[in-house]
Amino acid sequence: MNSFNNNVRCDILKMIHAAKSGHPGGSLSCVEILSVLYNKIMFIPKDWKKSPDFPKRDRFILSKGHASAALYSVLARNGFFPLDELLTFRKLGSRLQGHPSSRVGLEGIEVSTGSLGQGLSMGVGIALALKLNNINSKVFVLLGDGEMQEGSVWEALMSACHKKLNNIIIIIDKNNLQIDGNTCDVKSLEPFDKKLESFGWVTKTIDGHCEDELEKVFLEAKKSNTPFAIIANTIKGKGVSFMENNVGWHGKAPNDNELKLALEELNA
Repeated sequence: MNSFNNNVRCDILKMIHAAKSGHPGGSLSCVEILSVLYNKIMFIPKDWKKSPDFPKRDRFILSKGHASAALYSVLARNGFFPLDELLTFRKLGSRLQGHPSSRVGLEGIEVSTGSLGQGLSMGVGIALALKLNNINSKVFVLLGDGEMQEGSVWEALMSACHKKLNNIIIIIDKNNLQIDGNTCDVKSLEPFDKKLESFGWVTKTIDGHCEDELEKVFLEAKKSNTPFAIIANTIKGKGVSFMENNVGWHGKAPNDNELKLALEELNA
């Protein structure tokens, strides 16, 4: 595990512990995805709206907004806002709300998310607007696999194909767990890739914790002539042994001893 990703995982745990609430499992599972996007793939000016290149930026939407701790850490470690602000997470008056908000002046946040099933619809609308305005930027949308059970997601998938939006790329954080248990037990998504392909999306399945695979598939997706879907196989709670593949850590903060054990393991 590289040092950037390890630092992000430590941030996530410290933030959620300090707030005494949050979603560690699904935040830890998407660290490599966010790391590759922000460090190697997307063009987003760090001075945000002050940059003359702001309209040309790539757009990122965290549809699984409950994983906000991961996004905030990656943004802070890329210079969008001070690192010491991370520990205000979920505190009264903080810009780092439990789900990302575009109304609190936080640089790097495109739209407010967290109502599951809505992020892709917003992404499709943004991708269509970029096309109409002749702006050659990409829209990246990160979804949870449990979220893919929402009907609105499939309407958006169909719309993107109908509008021939080759400027939208979705990444599905397939950690196989959601708040009520295994996704296959709650509502099976399989055959996942075939369903996405039947809606007209080029679909690739990869290891969502392998940065080389992620970078390679993102570069391929950017050249696609059709909407592109990436199924990223991940581990919920990745990096902390007692959180990995444990649905109990979907939305629970670690106590003092659990934080100590987790940080020792990550820093070993």
